[in-house]
Amino acid sequence: MSTKDFIEKDFYKVLGVPKDATEAEIKKAYRKLAREYHPDANKGNVKAEERFKEISEANDVLGDPKKRKEYDEARALFGNGGFRPGPGAGGSFNFDLGDLFGGGAQGGGAQGGFGGGIGDVFGGLFNRGGAGTTRTQPRRGQDIDTEVTLTFTEAIEGATVPLRMSSQSPCKACSGTGDKNGTPRVCPTCVGTGQVARGSGGGFSLTDPCPDCKGRGLIAEHPCLDCKGSGRAKSSRTMQVRIPAGVTDNQRIRLRGKGAPGERGGPSGDLYVVVHVGAHPVFGRKDDNLTVTVPVTFTEAALGGEVKVPTLGGPSLTLKLPPGTPNGRTMRARGKGAVRKDGTRGDLLVTVEVSVPKDLSGKARDALEAYREATAGEDPRAELFEAAKGA
Repeated sequence: MSTKDFIEKDFYKVLGVPKDATEAEIKKAYRKLAREYHPDANKGNVKAEERFKEISEANDVLGDPKKRKEYDEARALFGNGGFRPGPGAGGSFNFDLGDLFGGGAQGGGAQGGFGGGIGDVFGGLFNRGGAGTTRTQPRRGQDIDTEVTLTFTEAIEGATVPLRMSSQSPCKACSGTGDKNGTPRVCPTCVGTGQVARGSGGGFSLTDPCPDCKGRGLIAEHPCLDCKGSGRAKSSRTMQVRIPAGVTDNQRIRLRGKGAPGERGGPSGDLYVVVHVGAHPVFGRKDDNLTVTVPVTFTEAALGGEVKVPTLGGPSLTLKLPPGTPNGRTMRARGKGAVRKDGTRGDLLVTVEVSVPKDLSGKARDALEAYREATAGEDPRAELFEAAKGA
């Protein structure tokens, strides 16, 4: 993400949350939008795919307390890309953001009382050094996105799965320097910062990756034959990743520091895993609760009785049906559902479905005929017609 994007994009608006939203509110808004615009749910919809990328980008910043703080501070200082003078400041300011963020190209002393330390204050925000710096900065490794498919039971109970990932990592042949002799020189264009100022009018500039060193801050005099001077090479690795219990379909899990390795001592990126959950032939899920439909006979529903109910991965349980249980009634078996974040479990929701036999023995038919004669005066639809007349 460029400096301009970081400052100008309103990530709060993208997620539809206020600027004082809590972490829980941000997470809830992201999950709702991610489900709605996920590419799997919008096959071939380019607009939905772009919207999903915007949502993911906004969550990556606002979902991380450190990044969110940096983002809020940058927006407060620069607004929508423009510098906001402090109270009582008259006239206008004409300066280069390259100076402010450590470009050092214009030289000179402090302006407006800011002094030379402001580049150091914001250096971490845009991966830049202080004003006038000539040393290259550590670079954070790239984030990696991957997907994994779990069975219904694995999603409920949690699972450790192998993930094979390909990413850019420091080239082994040149130790990540890009130079076959291991002696790259500092890029003279960006003075090792990896960034150059770009004029945007209005008397100030924004920063972009340096075109000469591609943002590395280093130039290889003798390019490495393996990585062609980039210092990066493709690598594949298999990692055992623990998926927590209770994950839902299309949930995106962030594993900090499990992405591609950084450069020059920089931290590794993050790994984002989108989880897909397969269906179960018996059980369903509703939030933290599991669901199951259990067939019962007419006599069990009418007279009451005890009914055995299966549970996911555990012994069956026995439910007592009260006499006169209607078809479609749902009963709750507490603590037999999905695992919540706090380690507790949801419930198992058991829905009763009265089973109508297709074939009857002679004895059973005689008994039902006798029942029909005994209840001949009853009309279960009487109230239905009365209500229809009064409507």
